[in-house]
Amino acid sequence: MLYQLLYSLADQFSAFNVFRYITVRTFISFFTAFLLCWMWGPYFIRRLTHNQMGQAIRDDGPESHKKKAGTPTMGGGLILISTLIPCLLWGDIMNAMVWGVLIITWAFGAIGYIDDWLKVSKKNSKGLSGKIRLAGEFLVSGLVLFALVHWFQLSTVLHVPFLKSVSFDLGYGYLIFGALVIVGTANAVNFTDGLDGLAIVPVIIAAGTLGLFAYVTGHFGIASYLQIPHVVGAGELAPVAATIVAAGLGFLWFNAYPAQVFMGDVGSLSLGGFLGVMAVMTGNELLMFLLGGVFVVETLSVIGQVISFKLTGKRIFKMAPIHHHFELKGMTETKIIVRFWIISILLAILSLSTLKLR
Repeated sequence: MLYQLLYSLADQFSAFNVFRYITVRTFISFFTAFLLCWMWGPYFIRRLTHNQMGQAIRDDGPESHKKKAGTPTMGGGLILISTLIPCLLWGDIMNAMVWGVLIITWAFGAIGYIDDWLKVSKKNSKGLSGKIRLAGEFLVSGLVLFALVHWFQLSTVLHVPFLKSVSFDLGYGYLIFGALVIVGTANAVNFTDGLDGLAIVPVIIAAGTLGLFAYVTGHFGIASYLQIPHVVGAGELAPVAATIVAAGLGFLWFNAYPAQVFMGDVGSLSLGGFLGVMAVMTGNELLMFLLGGVFVVETLSVIGQVISFKLTGKRIFKMAPIHHHFELKGMTETKIIVRFWIISILLAILSLSTLKLR
């Protein structure tokens, strides 16, 4: 909103012309989000503690996690608030893609909030029924994608990473595929959120990478040079991605080991939904499997564990998700976290290489 106001005054004050540049608004959005999250963090944590929003630890979890019981959860709300304000101030609120990203991010956050609230109020780790949660996620994703495809010409073409000339137009079948990407990514991030700072840094890295993809795909000149599909309006998603990166860093200030606050499902589902819809908006749905490789492995470890136990009665891992397996094998929590961060950085660099290779 402030962006539109300042830009409208550019005729009277030429200095305001600077706000038409996406890069400028991206930097401003970044620092606005970080400062908001960093400054509000202590108060937000105190309020969570006062309202007894303590984390319920799963009974079958690692013994070392018992001491984390009662740590304030639902800290993802801090991230959401810290991102919304700069998005509304510095983002293009007339852009349908921006609204699509915000709606899915906040709707998934609302589902996560309900899940967290049930866990806290019932003092157990069960929360919202899995079927109800998935139904809500698919409903929101499907409706948003339908609106964008039907009224705002969102492309339904699926591009294959590393292969420039290979693509498939899925038509309205894309609604199902796109919803699967969004919901799958959201729940993959949710699985990953099990150690202090483990999920937020891969989210920051993936969000920053997708923000860069949004900028280059939305810039006709750069997209033409790199021979990648040009997505009109996608550049406006870069400031949105910057707020996620910045608020994530602000949250990490309090979430780093030993964590003062957990993001909860309100954070993991909303951030995962954000990554999924950003991949869809920028035409990087398949690339998300590479960029979010840490999330993919965490999810596959859970799926593999369940299938193996049901079919053979035996477990593949000591515990799933896989980060718990490494814990039970004697690896320290901080070492697991940092190594997952390193892998995320490597996957992001490999993903960025597709800009020139595909």
